Formats: sequence, C-alpha cells, structure tokens
Amino acid sequence: MVFRIPMRTRFRGQTAREGVLLRGPAGWGEFSPFPEYGPRECARWLACAREAAFEGWPAPVRDTVPVNATVPAVPAERAFELVRSSGCATAKVKVAEPGQTFADDLARVEAVRDALGPAGRLRVDANGAWSADEAVRRLKELDRFGLEYAEQPCATLEELARVRRACDVPIAADESIRRAEDPLRVRAAEAADVAVVKVQPLGGVRQALRVVEACGLPAVVSSAVETSVGLAAGLALAAALPELPYACGLGTMTLLSGDVTADPLVPEGGALRVRRPEVDEHALSEFAIESPRWLGRMQEASR
Repeated sequence: MVFRIPMRTRFRGQTAREGVLLRGPAGWGEFSPFPEYGPRECARWLACAREAAFEGWPAPVRDTVPVNATVPAVPAERAFELVRSSGCATAKVKVAEPGQTFADDLARVEAVRDALGPAGRLRVDANGAWSADEAVRRLKELDRFGLEYAEQPCATLEELARVRRACDVPIAADESIRRAEDPLRVRAAEAADVAVVKVQPLGGVRQALRVVEACGLPAVVSSAVETSVGLAAGLALAAALPELPYACGLGTMTLLSGDVTADPLVPEGGALRVRRPEVDEHALSEFAIESPRWLGRMQEASR
C-alpha cells in the first residue's frame, strides 16, 4: 500500500511524507526513503521494512523510551508552544534553516529554553549547514542557553572533529552515520561524542544494533518522520539497546496530520510505551494513493 500524509509543518523541505507499507507474517513494515535517495541507499530502507514484515525484532530490555520534542524552524512563539504542549523534558531545535538568519535561531532556542525551564535538556540540529568556523562561533553563542549537544553542525567528519576540539558543546553525528562503515570512520576521526542512529537508513533493527556496537558511542535513536509503522521499528531499536542514556528523537508523529493506525505512537509524559500498533484499514484507506513511481523505487532497491 502506497501512502501520502500531509505534514503540519514543512520539514526537511517536505510538505508530505510518502512511502510504501508492506505486510508479512511478522506484521507491517515501512519503506519511506526521501526523494533524493537513489537505489543503493533505498536498499537499506527496504531491508528495514522486510525485517519488520518477515522477521520481527529482538526482545526489548525496557518498557518505555524517553523522547524529545522536535522543533522545526518555526517562529519563536510557535516553538515555545510546541515544547510546552509536548510534555517532554528534552527538546531538539532545528537551526541553520535556509532563508533564515542566526537571529531567528537565537530567538527560537531561547524560547525553547524558556518553555523547558532550567532543568530541561536542549539540543540543536544544523543538518550540516555550517562551516567549522561558523559552528564554533555559533555554538559558543547558543551555549548560553545550556546545550546538551549539537547534532551535525557541519557536513564532514574533518569539520566535526575541528569543532569538537574547539568548543565545549558535545557533538552528535547524524548524517555522518548512514552506512555500516560510517561508525568506524566517526570513531577513528574522533568526530563525535554521540551517535544518532535511524533504523531505516541503517537497514533494520539488528543491523543498527551492530552499528551502535561498532561505533562505541552513546546512541540516540531518531526517526525519519515515519508513520507509526516506521516509528515502531525505531522504538524496537531503542528498546533493545543495552544502554540508553539520552532521550530519543521518536516523538515525531505530531509532525504529520494523520496516521495509518488508530492508536498512534504519540508520547505520553515525555515517553513512548514500547509497543507495535496495528494498521487500521480505515485510516490506511484515507491516505492510500496510486503511485507506480513508488513501486518502481522498491523494485530498483530490490535489485
């Protein structure tokens, strides 16, 4: 089944999330790579969906997973409202949005700190948009609001390593960890303090567990803005990790205007209960579309 769900707020340049849901003996899996990904990258997303549908996941070692509120590049007032209504004690704030200024970032981060209060944990995500020099300057300024860490401030490992040496804010690698060989490069370059892992791009829960072990860094499980079907795979990964010192970026259902289940994976009290919601046929039919393009992407990824 191919789906298309409008987003409440533009995110990563997307105004809707599209993908394919496939069903097997173990349940439903989601294949929803972003439009810019080619067949080689998509193959890992498909492997994740097939694992969910045909194999299932390792047994969990915890019943709940703490999550952060995700704040898109919205005005400061809206950022404050999102965090206050989320019930989360941790928030991740998008910064360095194209077309916006650093003053916009400062206002948004300050509003989120006000919403969290002094005890809340605050992290920022630049999606690799800054140069190393920019990152050092801007993180030092943003750190007056008390940053837990900065996610992918620069695009390359060399830049991340420079920033990590030059400022006191811990560095998290996200885009730099997309393939099985990436964690070893991140560790060798001493480029990060935290590994942000996403289950679809890494090829499934079991493969992601191997990646985290190889990386040797504390892990934060994050979503690719999936339906509850895709989020359930990320939740299974977070639940199976031996250690989970940070809140995870799995509270993203609120970014979508709907879901394919009647019991969405929405945080309660800043956490998700470990479970796997059933797909609801009525909800699925509301967002189902005909798209030979998506079936073609699956075939290419399979090859």
